[in-house]
Amino acid sequence: MKNNKSLLAIIVLMLGVSIISSCQKKKVTEKDGIEYTFVKEGSEKAPNGDFLLYNLEITTGNDSVIYSTATQPFPGYLQANDSIPATNGMDEIFLNLRKGDSIAFESTAKIIFGENFPPFLEEADVVKVRLGAFEIMDQAGIETFFNQTMEAEELKRREGAKELIVEEAKTIEAYVAEKGLNANKTESGLYYVIEEEGSGDPITPGTTMYVNYAGYLLDGTLFDTSIEDLAKENNLYNPNRPYEPLPVNVGMGQVIPGWDEGLLLLKNGSKGKFLIPSPLAYGENGAGGMIGPNAILVFDVEVMDVQK
Repeated sequence: MKNNKSLLAIIVLMLGVSIISSCQKKKVTEKDGIEYTFVKEGSEKAPNGDFLLYNLEITTGNDSVIYSTATQPFPGYLQANDSIPATNGMDEIFLNLRKGDSIAFESTAKIIFGENFPPFLEEADVVKVRLGAFEIMDQAGIETFFNQTMEAEELKRREGAKELIVEEAKTIEAYVAEKGLNANKTESGLYYVIEEEGSGDPITPGTTMYVNYAGYLLDGTLFDTSIEDLAKENNLYNPNRPYEPLPVNVGMGQVIPGWDEGLLLLKNGSKGKFLIPSPLAYGENGAGGMIGPNAILVFDVEVMDVQK
C-alpha cells in the first residue's frame, strides 16, 4: 500500500512538473530560430541609457560550465538602446531582456558564440544557456555599484593574501632551515638574506638600481636570469634578449612588490637573496610559463650600480 502511495505521489509530482512546464512561455527568435523558454517573465524594460544587470551561465550539453557570472566579481550588464539592430538570435534575446526575466535555451556552439566558439567545441555541439535579468541602474547607480563591488573584492583579495602569506611562511621557513640561511623577515612577509652589505647611502624610492639577478622556483628550477652564462648552463639562453643588469626605478611599482621592498634594503654593491611569498610575487595568476599560480619565488640579486 505504501508503495502504491509512493508511486501515486511520483505520478502526481511528474504531472505537476509537466503542467508547470507547459505553462511556461516559449518564443523563437526570428534570426537563427533559437527556441527559448521563460522560466519566469519580467515586465520592466530598462529606459534607453540605463543599464540592465543579468546573471549568465553557459554550459556544454552535458552541463560542464563554460562560463558563469557566478565565478566573476561582476554580473553581466548591457546598456539599453532601442536603436541597436539585432544581427542574430542571441542579439534578439539580450536586446529584449526585461528585469525579472529568467530564460533558458540551447542551440549549437556556432549559433551561441558565432565564429568565435571555444576551441574545445565543435560548431554543431549543443550549448545550454541560462539567463536572468535582475536589476536596472542608471549611470550613477552602476558606477556606485561597481565601485563598491571593486572595494569589496579588493578587501577580499587583501584578506586572502594575508592568510596565504601566513601559510607560505611555513614553507619558506622550512626552506630557510634546510638551506641554512640567515634570513630576516619584513612585516609584509618578505624574507631576505644580505650576503654582502655593499656601500653608499641607503636607497630611497625613485632611485634607479642596476641589478643582476637569477630567479628560481623553490625546487631549484631557474626560470629567468640576467646572467648569460647562467642562462646557457640551464638551457634558458635566448639570443634575442640582452644579458645585462636590469634597471629598476625602485619603489615605484615597476616590479613585483617583493622586489620593490627588497631592493630598498640593499646598497650599491650589495648581494642578497629574496624569498618571496606568492602575494608579493605574481599571486594567484602566476606569470605564465614556469611560474604557476601561488608560486613562492627565490631571487639571487646583486646591485651593480645606483643612480639617483
